[in-house]
Amino acid sequence: MARTRDHGDRVAGTPRRADAERNIATIITAATECFARDPDASMTAIAKAAGLGRVTLYAHFPSREQLLRTVLAETIAESAGIIEAASPDEGPPAEVFAQLIRSCWPLLSRFGSLHAAVQRALPADEVRRRHDQPLAHVERLVARGQAEGAFRTDLPVEWLVTTVYTLLHAAADEAAAGRLATDSVGEILEKTLLAMLRPE
Repeated sequence: MARTRDHGDRVAGTPRRADAERNIATIITAATECFARDPDASMTAIAKAAGLGRVTLYAHFPSREQLLRTVLAETIAESAGIIEAASPDEGPPAEVFAQLIRSCWPLLSRFGSLHAAVQRALPADEVRRRHDQPLAHVERLVARGQAEGAFRTDLPVEWLVTTVYTLLHAAADEAAAGRLATDSVGEILEKTLLAMLRPE
């Protein structure tokens, strides 16, 4: 009898788990779109965009900060995948770096005001720490560029990586605010960052 009851619970629970997973995916998608448009997007607005009630939203994400953390983790994972796909450990460092910028900028521009939302809601050191994985690839590329004479060696690798990180997100903020044309930012970033890395 116990085995039958366990089996029944498992079968009955499967649809509930599937519904929960679908709701979570729907919420994350809606939240990403809402934060990309408006850094001050509320949980009420996100629930409405997801087509779900506030009770359902809060059941999965008890706070706006927790939802933002999840959205940030998803976008960072996507950017890390793009960087890995660009094979940063292979090829001439300057060319690889330029390709990374061209590959990553469309992702950054797509998320619009998300970075501003994250900055307002989460501690700066936490936001930076969550970028450790993609930045590790950039750090290896910059270090390799220094070793091969392609990048400047008069400044520490860590500082150069921090500069790259800061300018990428500054460009995203400027584009989201309408102060830079989105279709020109990729080229602007490529020129600015390569000039910053170039040996004297």
